[in-house]
Amino acid sequence: MPSSPASPAVLPQAERLAARPDHAVRVAGIPAVALALALLAFALLWFGTLGARHLLGPDEGRYAEIAREMLATGDWVTIRYDGLKYFEKPPFHMWVTAVSYALFGIGEWQARLCVALAGLAGVAASMLAAARWFGARAGWLAGLVLASAPMWNAAAHFNTLDMTLSGVLACALASMLLAQHPRTTPTARRNWMLACWTAMGIALLTKGLVGVVLPGLALVAYTCVTRDLALWRRLHALAGIALMLLVAVPWYWLVARRNPEFLHFFFVHEHWQRYTSTVHARQGPPWYFVPLVLGGFMPWLGVLPAMVRTVRHRAGTSVTTPMTIGPAPFQPAQMCAAWALSIFAFFSLSGSKLPGYILPLFPALAILAGAALAQTGAPAWRTQLWAMLAIGALGLLASPVVATLDSNNTPNLLYRAYAVWVATAFALVCAGTLAALWLLRRRGRMASITAYALGMLLAFTVALLGHEAIGRPASGIALAAPIERVLRPGMPLYGVGMLDHTLPFYLRHPLTMVAQPDELAFGTEQEPQKWLPTIDAFVDAWQHGPRAVALLSPRMFAELSARVPMHVIARDWRRVAVANFPVAGVR
Repeated sequence: MPSSPASPAVLPQAERLAARPDHAVRVAGIPAVALALALLAFALLWFGTLGARHLLGPDEGRYAEIAREMLATGDWVTIRYDGLKYFEKPPFHMWVTAVSYALFGIGEWQARLCVALAGLAGVAASMLAAARWFGARAGWLAGLVLASAPMWNAAAHFNTLDMTLSGVLACALASMLLAQHPRTTPTARRNWMLACWTAMGIALLTKGLVGVVLPGLALVAYTCVTRDLALWRRLHALAGIALMLLVAVPWYWLVARRNPEFLHFFFVHEHWQRYTSTVHARQGPPWYFVPLVLGGFMPWLGVLPAMVRTVRHRAGTSVTTPMTIGPAPFQPAQMCAAWALSIFAFFSLSGSKLPGYILPLFPALAILAGAALAQTGAPAWRTQLWAMLAIGALGLLASPVVATLDSNNTPNLLYRAYAVWVATAFALVCAGTLAALWLLRRRGRMASITAYALGMLLAFTVALLGHEAIGRPASGIALAAPIERVLRPGMPLYGVGMLDHTLPFYLRHPLTMVAQPDELAFGTEQEPQKWLPTIDAFVDAWQHGPRAVALLSPRMFAELSARVPMHVIARDWRRVAVANFPVAGVR
């Protein structure tokens, strides 16, 4: 006779849980269906909003236009901006963007695809490293923390090299952590370390020597704290350095061979002088980055004490399988702390400071936060939620202040429009926090943290999207169509005393600089025939040269229109577009 079914009392616990209707398959303690929905929401917010805003200057327009010119000319070695040599940065970011244009066409979301992928790579790499050292829950939580950190997710939707560098360095950090895990086989350890060196090679192609200096500083800082000199023997340095150079050196060799002036400008002016002096006029006090880190990590500030304890208690160091590669166990929490602190100190001491410089430290913070959150109990998490609810409420109450702002570059009318979006973002912060409090009681801590992170991501995405109220007029897109009806291929497009970073991209037409070279000074020195150094030279070309279009500030237009005929094509509060010939339909 067939045996009768076993009674529920004698079934294994896992089978009893699976048989219960309220126990679905779980991953990292989260039902698989809920996890899939969370990932879908993340993907929609991350990639679905890339083209929802117009490009902002200077960075977004600059790098979008460089990549467009690279694709148009077919020259992938000598970087040019508005037709002039531009050697401030290496080409990797622009290469990826040019490939994006070639595959998907030229547009805003294509220009931002590189940074979105870099941000996603940073999230995925951090999750993998945290899961390996601190468990699957810590890995999931590290990803939630990084994706919802305002500075990280905003930078992943803003076309700059800082995000690309940070995503690549996050992969370098994660590869190092994965290589040093005690259960990693020798072959896997070698492969992970080679991946780390490869990432540093790509970082060299993204922003130069900083791609090696930052990991090197972190390694030295970690060694000084832990005295783990044996780690240096596990870096596969000879093969790794060779691989790193194989990735990076060919472009440097080619561009220097074609442009002998490159080496001095790039390594002396753009590296040494940028760091040791204020030649780039981007100075700031030593505490410049403190508010940026606090604001950029705001939703998770309540976890900082637990993160400190994670480092102090050397979390992850004790493992079931003893180390077989040396007497000193690798300490992942200390490595993450050394990574974050050394990057913060390095840029705080620099003579040149911009907000995006400290982005590479956020993946390390996220890994530590994931490890801390995995051990955080419900009471501590509830306290964090109430604190964030208070911050959201204060932000909501203070949001009308945005409507009072005014500046020469941005009229008050635009700030008033943006204030509504700021208020909506803080309202979403409050709503997401309240939802997390409700889920903490009904579904537990993991569901609460997941909902909270998605709520923060949604709130700060709304704040970024709302900036289109300011960004669209600033981009000059409203002038693009009228100018396109007049501008012809090969016709000069002058930038008179101003470098417009966005309109050349939308017009698919580079500028010819007049009187003020701005950041194109190096290029104008190398190819002086490609610009007009004085207003008198411009006036002569305007009167006696071919048909042309010019972009001027309203002040410059008032001065020059009294000297030479100028036919207005279109204008906004920042710029006036004019032609040196009558324009049909425009009076």
